[in-house]
Amino acid sequence: MTKETTVRTLLPLPDATGIYTFPDDLDRAHQAWTDGLARRHRAHDHRVLEVTAPHSGQAYYIETRTPAGRPVLVIEPHHDDFALSASGTFLARPRPLTVVTVFTRSGSVHPALEATYTSVDAVSDLRGREGAAALAPFAARRRLLGHKDAEPPYGPYSSEMLDQVTEELREIAAAHPDAELLAPAAVTRHPDHLLIHAAAVRLGCRWFWEDLAFWSTYALAGCDRHLFRARTGPTMKPELVDVTSTVLDKVTVLRMHGSQMHPARKMYRPIRHAFTTAADLLDGNGTYAERFYRTEPKC
Repeated sequence: MTKETTVRTLLPLPDATGIYTFPDDLDRAHQAWTDGLARRHRAHDHRVLEVTAPHSGQAYYIETRTPAGRPVLVIEPHHDDFALSASGTFLARPRPLTVVTVFTRSGSVHPALEATYTSVDAVSDLRGREGAAALAPFAARRRLLGHKDAEPPYGPYSSEMLDQVTEELREIAAAHPDAELLAPAAVTRHPDHLLIHAAAVRLGCRWFWEDLAFWSTYALAGCDRHLFRARTGPTMKPELVDVTSTVLDKVTVLRMHGSQMHPARKMYRPIRHAFTTAADLLDGNGTYAERFYRTEPKC
């Protein structure tokens, strides 16, 4: 069985057009989707929001969501983690969101732009504006904690930092007593992700997203499906859902958070596999998963 066939068998719907599988087809599908939303915006459809990619200044269009239901307090390590790994869930099923970003100071920028963004302050400002643009369609509130992210070569986080971040998050969680907590499951082994996962567990978090978007071949492996079943349990039943509009809107979200990335398809490479799992949700809705697949682009 070829890799292409393997990926196609895992799609939410049969991939008749290839938009989930081939980068160029996804580019064309997204452009057509954006053009249609732009026409609605010019016709004064107030449901369509214009968002601007912070680095490139390019305008995109996306239908705003109307949050409903129990609030969610999202704890993300960096500005892009929620957008990469869990945003499709809330594009499809909007909830009131407050997003807490812990590590908001960074010197990590696309190598081609290192001469443009030459300091931690400049990079952090860009990343912050990218995070704000990516969250605009969700009507999400933001809290920025201002910590500096880890730099390679990575080592273990300190217990002192874990204690400090946990207490800062505990104060925020106490101000949102009715909210469900959502945090990364920290499969990547990145020290920032591991720290936030440990802090979230201390806070009683029971809803985690799998931050597998950073593994280049993980979604093609059988162990991925085994891990998914292990986390969701045997009772979760598949549900056939057309997620085309969600996928295309998620591309727009990813072009906000990754406005510095080029070529454009590098902005949404992680859409190949990103899913959110939930277990024992307090609102009684059971478990839910977000999964989108395509093959690795050759770029």
